[in-house]
Amino acid sequence: MSGARLGVGFIPLVDSAPLVVAHELGFAAGEGLELELHKSPSWSMLRDMLNIGQIDAAHMLAPVPVAQALGIGNSSRFDVLSMMSINGNVTGVSTELAAKMRANGFDFSFTDAYAAGKALIAATGGDFRIGVPFPFSMHAELLYYWLSALGHPAPQGIQIRTVPPPMMAQAIAAGEIDAFCVGEPWGSISVENGVGELLLPGAAIWAGAPEKVLAVRHDWAEQEKATALRLIRAVWKAGRWLAQPDNRIMASEILARPAYLNVASDVIDRALNGELIVNRAGDERRVRNFVDFYGHNATFPWKSQAAWIGSQLASRVGMDRGAAETSAAEVFRTDLYREALSTESAALPQKDYRSEGESFGADTADGVDSQPFGFFDRRIFERNSGT
Repeated sequence: MSGARLGVGFIPLVDSAPLVVAHELGFAAGEGLELELHKSPSWSMLRDMLNIGQIDAAHMLAPVPVAQALGIGNSSRFDVLSMMSINGNVTGVSTELAAKMRANGFDFSFTDAYAAGKALIAATGGDFRIGVPFPFSMHAELLYYWLSALGHPAPQGIQIRTVPPPMMAQAIAAGEIDAFCVGEPWGSISVENGVGELLLPGAAIWAGAPEKVLAVRHDWAEQEKATALRLIRAVWKAGRWLAQPDNRIMASEILARPAYLNVASDVIDRALNGELIVNRAGDERRVRNFVDFYGHNATFPWKSQAAWIGSQLASRVGMDRGAAETSAAEVFRTDLYREALSTESAALPQKDYRSEGESFGADTADGVDSQPFGFFDRRIFERNSGT
C-alpha cells in the first residue's frame, strides 16, 4: 500500500475526535495515509478551504453538502463519505435569562423539550436572539424544528446570529445573544465562564440527529476513489476506538492539546461521557447517547437523513420537496461507504433509507440491539421520492 498525504480540515469541537484520533493513534497510518490536520476558526472558512482545494477532506456540518446539492450553498458539490457523529449539541441561555426562567418555575431538567421550549418562549415573549455556528447546520435545523413544533414560527419569529463555536461564550457574555445552540465543549465553556446555563441537549429534540460528516469534493472522490476508501476506514476505526468507555480519558487528553481544542480535558470529558454540568452551581445531568461516533450504525451516511435535511431546507426556500430529497440523497455516498467497509467487521445496514424518527433495532442482518432515534414530538419522516 503506497502512502498518501492528505490535508484535512476541522473545527475545534469534541466531534472532530474521529479525525484527531485517526491521526494521533495511527488508524490513518495503518491505511497508508498521512493526515495533515488544519484547524479552522469558522465553518465558512473551512467550507471555502475544501472548495478551492486547499484541503482534501473536512469535518463538516451535515447540511452543508445538502445545501450545495440544492444549489443554495456557495461552492461546488461536496460528497459525504461517512457520518462522523450523531448528536453532540447543546442549547443554552444567558444566566440572566436562566434566572428569569427559573423564577417562572422551570426546573432545567435537561430532558423535556416541550417544557424547555415553552419556558424559553414565555420568558422572552418569543422575541430572542440565538447564536448558531452556521446558517446551514443541524443547530439551526433542530432549533427551527423544535420551536415550530411548539407553535412558534421559526426562523421568522426569532433573531438568528451566526457565531463561530469558540466565540459563543464571548457572544453571550457581551450581550450579543440571549441563547445559543452549539457543539461541545463550547456550551460548557459558557458555564465555566459563568455567563450561560445549559437548557437542553440536541438529543432531546431528535435522539438520532445527524451532526458532522466526512466531506470531500465530488471530483476528488471520483479521481481518488482508492484514497477515499482508505480514509473512510481510518475514520471508522477511530470511531470504534472512541466508543470504548476505557478510552475516553485518553481521548479527552489528546483533544485538549493546543493543536486541537485547547480546552481543559475535564470539560471535554463531560461530552464524551454524557455527564454535563449545566450551571455554575455544579448541577449535573446525565444524557444517554449525548454524542455517538460508532454505535448503531452512527457512521453510515443514511440517505434518509440527507432527505430530511433536504426537505427542511426546501420548505424554507420554496423548492419542490421531493426533488430536493432526491438531490440531497445523491451526495451521501453509501456506495463508497459500503465498498470501503466490505472487508471489515462493520455491520452494514441492508438499506440506504429508513423511517427517520422511529426507534428500532440496528438494521443489519444480525442486528438485535435497540436504540431510540425519535423526534421529541414523535413524528416520523418518510421520504417523498428517491431511489
